[in-house]
Amino acid sequence: MTNPIKLDIMSDPICPWCYIGKTHLDKALAEHPGHPFRIEWHPFQLNPDMPREGMDRRDYLEGKFGGKEGAVRAYAPVVEHAKAAGLQIDFEGMKRTPNTLDAHRLIHWAGIEGRQTAAVAALFDAYFVQARDIGDHDVLADIADGIEMDAAVVRKLLQSDADEKDIRDRDAHSRAMGVNSVPTFVVANKHAVPGAQPPELWAKVIAELTAAA
Repeated sequence: MTNPIKLDIMSDPICPWCYIGKTHLDKALAEHPGHPFRIEWHPFQLNPDMPREGMDRRDYLEGKFGGKEGAVRAYAPVVEHAKAAGLQIDFEGMKRTPNTLDAHRLIHWAGIEGRQTAAVAALFDAYFVQARDIGDHDVLADIADGIEMDAAVVRKLLQSDADEKDIRDRDAHSRAMGVNSVPTFVVANKHAVPGAQPPELWAKVIAELTAAA
């Protein structure tokens, strides 16, 4: 299409619904190669108060959901929807819940180089499939290298406070605009679409936008 339509996505790399939502969106986009979207990813931390070093994942989940049974109940729909989307998530292998501020900084820097969606995909894969700690600077530098960014530059930036305030301000802006859960998709700066929507919904949105254009 000659006039691309902005699709802003508020997301967090440790959010399983964001991973599922991206998978559904990707399926719809692949089936509609002439889709109108120009995608930009925006930071939203599920746990903005998480210690910078992260914490034990079991302790985090049981604290958040009121014990082991509560955590299992809360994650049952995630497991079901992930499986339906064809995703293999290594929940057993995931030992830590990281602070995602540095992961969001990597997504921001990747965006400057036109590799933002690649960074998001690589972070999801590292965390959910490979069960890596995406709060760790070595892991983030390795992810950067895997998407053809300069790992040495990324490592140096991570050791500074570069763009930390920007990430926090953008997160706060989304919350001030009424975003309180992720993923949240905003179509053409007007229409908010919350949650991990199925490919069929995106197919319908794409058809409506294409017809309107």
